[in-house]
Amino acid sequence: MNQPLRLTLVTAILAAFGVAAHAADSPTVTISGFGTAALTATDTNDVEYARFNQAAGVGTSPRAGVDSNFGIQGTAKMNDWLSFTAQGLARKNARDAWGAELSWAFAKFKVSDKVSIRVGRIGMPIYMISDFRQVGYANTMIRPSREVYGQIYGDSYDGVDAMYQHSFGDTTVTAQIGVGTMSARITDDNRIKYKPATTINIVAENGPFTVRFGRADAKVSVEDSESIDGLLATLRKVGMSRVADELSVTDVDGSFTSLGVTMDYKNILVQSEYAVRKTDSLALPDTTSYYAMLGYRFGKITPFYYYGKVKQDSARAYAGLPAAGPLAPLSAGVAMAMKTGLQSTNAVGVRWDFNKSAALKVQIDHIKPRDGAGTFLRAKPGFSDSVNVYAAGIDFVF
Repeated sequence: MNQPLRLTLVTAILAAFGVAAHAADSPTVTISGFGTAALTATDTNDVEYARFNQAAGVGTSPRAGVDSNFGIQGTAKMNDWLSFTAQGLARKNARDAWGAELSWAFAKFKVSDKVSIRVGRIGMPIYMISDFRQVGYANTMIRPSREVYGQIYGDSYDGVDAMYQHSFGDTTVTAQIGVGTMSARITDDNRIKYKPATTINIVAENGPFTVRFGRADAKVSVEDSESIDGLLATLRKVGMSRVADELSVTDVDGSFTSLGVTMDYKNILVQSEYAVRKTDSLALPDTTSYYAMLGYRFGKITPFYYYGKVKQDSARAYAGLPAAGPLAPLSAGVAMAMKTGLQSTNAVGVRWDFNKSAALKVQIDHIKPRDGAGTFLRAKPGFSDSVNVYAAGIDFVF
């Protein structure tokens, strides 16, 4: 869907909510919004820092596009069992431009006090904070962990899910299963598709503690990638069809399993996730990633520390390929396709809730790449140094 059409669609949906809100005997309509206005910079121009869904990032000159966004959401409750929800989101995207997207658009059917069903475009529940990871005000850090939240492209899928909630004494358990399809742009010239994707999400809450388990399985394809398509064509041309088949990303099996925990107890904040990605393609490497965040709330001031790391579980080179001679560059291309960005991050920051609906955040990340440039973009040849990333912004809701 092109950007003008997305903007038109989001505007039309919200306008329809507004008309309904002023009509006699109308459904109950609520409009809310969120956003982040932030500046981000690094201490080097040898690489660019960006979020996982962005085609370009930032160097030493501060830019607003990395950590800034704006979203608006409307819900129309038709009666006790039916409601409609739509959410539009504006942010920098894989085309290196500001774009608008329809991130949610679903109908919710309340079957009983414990069971509900949603149909439409739904947030894909693959992370601890999937439903509100774009809402900066709802999170302690200025952005989700790049190490964990950069493993799966896309935020939502088109399909159906069912949720069941039940309390066992003081513990509330929510179980969610879903199925759908998702298409997400990686860069301007290629796209990844999950078709179909199935998800399981189980959350247990007891007082200040929350534990979550998630699992997603899908048939994964990468389409319109000049680099991958060109590499596979060349490999087959020189008789390396087996290598090409193992690198191919067309309807390959993929899975993502994650476990997370949060605690908000007597001003102590803890948030952590552990995730494992597996696929049947060497071009989408298997990874293990995790992070942990610890904070302490002093009234309206919350300082915090964060550590995250991602490692590759599959091979980072194809054994037996020529390291010298005319095919050496092709071997290097295969090795590059098999590598994911490895890095670890230490970060410190502070959040100041200066208003009941707004918070100021300042954060410094020290990112150390391993065996390459990590997840940085446009790295100069041979770059492997640590990078400091500085960010300051205001999160707000209304």
